[in-house]
Amino acid sequence: MEVKELGHLVLYVRNVKRSAAFYRDVLGWRQLAPTEELGFPAAAFSAPSNRTHHELLLIEVGEDAESLPPGRHVGLYHFGLKVGDTDDELRDALRTVQEAGATVVGTSDHTVTHSLYILDPDGNEIELYVDVPGVDWKTDPSLLFSPIRSLAL
Repeated sequence: MEVKELGHLVLYVRNVKRSAAFYRDVLGWRQLAPTEELGFPAAAFSAPSNRTHHELLLIEVGEDAESLPPGRHVGLYHFGLKVGDTDDELRDALRTVQEAGATVVGTSDHTVTHSLYILDPDGNEIELYVDVPGVDWKTDPSLLFSPIRSLAL
């Protein structure tokens, strides 16, 4: 077997309408159908590229669901979403999430990417990033493991 690509992510959320609004209205994902049409409390999304049938599925588990444990734990740490090709686009993303009241947890210069880290309404961490122009990590894969530096946006 050979994995061809990452197909989609599925996240459990407390309130699907609240989370759908975040992923649709703040992050700009295209919602594929109203939450009521899926037959269970869920919402499906695709990026504007329409790369695949869906890239994100949110499934409601209720307001009483346990939070992710703080600190290091087994399971998803974060997932990354490319938001452009320049630091100006990353700064625009920062303004957008700040205006929406999202929690910003950090920024990083990874040599190959510049990254902004935020939390969704349920505390799932999301990396919003841009690839750094001119960095040829395909020729020199060691660049992927460069020391992480601070990034001021």
